[in-house]
Amino acid sequence: MASADVWLPFPPAEMGALPGSFRYVHWGGEGEFPADPAHCVFYAVPYMKGQAVAVRPLAHMTNVRVVQTLTAGVDHMEPAVPQLPRGTLLCNARGVHEASTAELALTLALASLRGIPAFVRAQDAGEWRQGFRPALADRTALIVGYGSIGAAIEERLAPFEPAAVHRVARTARTAPRGPVHAHADLPRLLPEADVVFLVTPLTEATRGLVDASFLARMKDGALLVNVARGAVVDTGALLAELESGRLRAALDVTDPEPLPPGHPLWRAPGVLITPHVGGPTSAFAPRARRLLRAQLRRFAAGEPLENVVAVAGEEPEGDDGGRRTERPVA
Repeated sequence: MASADVWLPFPPAEMGALPGSFRYVHWGGEGEFPADPAHCVFYAVPYMKGQAVAVRPLAHMTNVRVVQTLTAGVDHMEPAVPQLPRGTLLCNARGVHEASTAELALTLALASLRGIPAFVRAQDAGEWRQGFRPALADRTALIVGYGSIGAAIEERLAPFEPAAVHRVARTARTAPRGPVHAHADLPRLLPEADVVFLVTPLTEATRGLVDASFLARMKDGALLVNVARGAVVDTGALLAELESGRLRAALDVTDPEPLPPGHPLWRAPGVLITPHVGGPTSAFAPRARRLLRAQLRRFAAGEPLENVVAVAGEEPEGDDGGRRTERPVA
């Protein structure tokens, strides 16, 4: 092979100190490939360019050893893993999006509870509309998908004085702030929750997790906050609950996505929608560059990489948040 290339979504000059053992090229997802994909050994996937762009070079990357996303979820990349060279690592961006996504989760919860959308509409109409609204204080929160982003949400919840915070992940364990329950405990925990935060990765086990049965167990007037993936929620079942007025929702993600004009979810009562903006903030770039530098240093040194969520040719492992580390591959 003529060179060992690293494809970066940032210009190399903006990356800071990088290991000298590779040739670095910039590809942000637009236009022609910057080099022969067959020479790429480390592919950092362009951010927010869609699945078609993300996977486009992979069929030609016959020597790739690491595919590093800059997203927390990797559902858009997983279908391509079986076609990668055996042993290629797929890594997520754990550590990049915790701050931004947790901020938005709290923003959505507070805005919905305190009626901010109605106040904005009143301002547009030049009307002074006072009213009594629920607070986040003294409410019980349930975090479904207690990985690193779930933990970041709880850290930011604490100063708002919730009555209780319950944590749920694929498997039960103990976290610094208390016990983490397994999914099997959801039927018991849901009726206690005033606010349910969805942060779980999208997998075959979590697709449609929030179905009619899940929603029916939520207490009257409860708020569902989804900063995970739209397909975690059965949109039809959620619409039925919203239209009845029994539940409210604050959604950064939807199914379908983008939500098309005229979709009934846009005008459903009690819903606040943001267009999948949990990650893209000023906090993204410095954290993304820091992650890439650290991973490239490990890769160059032949050390285990972090955030490995899948290995081509092996059965998937791991839990919420992709905490797995893997063997050296360089």
